[in-house]
Amino acid sequence: MNSIDILERLIAFPTVSRDPNLALIRYVADLLEAKGIQCQLIHNHDGHKANLFATIGPTDRPGVMLSGHTDVVPVDGQDWTLPPFEMSKLDGKLFGRGAADMKGFVACAVAAALKGAECPLQTPLHLALSYDEEIGCLGVRSLVEMLGTAPHKPLLCIVGEPTSMQVATGHKGKVAARALCKGREGHSALAPLALNAIHLGCDFVSALRNEQERLAQNGARDGDYDIPYTTLHAGKINGGVALNIVPNLCQVDFEIRNVAADNPDVILERLRGEAARIAAGAADIAPEAAIEIEITNTYPGLDTPANSEAVAFVKSLTGANGTIKVAFGTEGGLFSRDIGTPTVVCGPGSMAQGHKPDEFVTVEQMQRCDEMLAKLLDRLVEGIAPANR
Repeated sequence: MNSIDILERLIAFPTVSRDPNLALIRYVADLLEAKGIQCQLIHNHDGHKANLFATIGPTDRPGVMLSGHTDVVPVDGQDWTLPPFEMSKLDGKLFGRGAADMKGFVACAVAAALKGAECPLQTPLHLALSYDEEIGCLGVRSLVEMLGTAPHKPLLCIVGEPTSMQVATGHKGKVAARALCKGREGHSALAPLALNAIHLGCDFVSALRNEQERLAQNGARDGDYDIPYTTLHAGKINGGVALNIVPNLCQVDFEIRNVAADNPDVILERLRGEAARIAAGAADIAPEAAIEIEITNTYPGLDTPANSEAVAFVKSLTGANGTIKVAFGTEGGLFSRDIGTPTVVCGPGSMAQGHKPDEFVTVEQMQRCDEMLAKLLDRLVEGIAPANR
């Protein structure tokens, strides 16, 4: 099967992160096992989702790993003009949810694995498919844990998020956090005698904006990013139950996306200090006033040296002269940090199409990815691979 045929099947599986992905994983496993490739499935706690890991070629040595996620974002509320879970081919474009992010690469990787099964590989090819990437790189963590105890860790990982087939060496890290602001309830007619938790939340948002301004003006810089500094963003605020009740609770969800030179823990400590200052200022009204910050999810950034052997190896497969860094996060930081595998991001399509109605990847981009992976197979047959350093 070619990659476009496989993509058509993959798009037909509605693997929104809130739903199971087992049907897609079973489909891929059946394809691989028909070629004699053994697949290891790592299920989640309730058995409704699974990661897939497979090795093509020798199993007594490390190889090159192709990594992709199988989940997609919802289509709810989006104005699609084409069926989202049915591939449509129009004007050289392949439409469907996940076509760009990132079932296009997954299809190319599976097609390469099937071809690899027929090749005398001297260096193995690893295939890693995960779940729940779209909600914080959650599912891949059990796969990372498994690889961390494996006798042979991959020499190189290519995460196939859409980069228009450019070689990306980095992305920012992310911390998702929640500030729980506690005030004192009361009748709105007597509001000055109570402590409005929404007002505390707004004061905390002001602290977030001040910290963002500080980072924008004086923070670390990485000019390879469109926004070269660490960013903070309040994405959600909840509080109150009725207009005539002064609310006693308010929740502010926010995130930090940090460049490699900034430590998000240090930023969080500054924010905790500001939260304590805001709460202390309200203690004369309500001694129980507090703003508590908890981390809800985090994943590390990726910062592979552009002059590394791993990057040179992938550039030789794509013909690229330079490298980029991407705004979005990937599982690549986990592979790099937790198992020490040099990682780059390179895949077909553009993230400008991701998460939108009528998402698509072009046939030309799929062909370029197929060509890159065909060159990779040739190298693996020759036993050529980058050193794991």
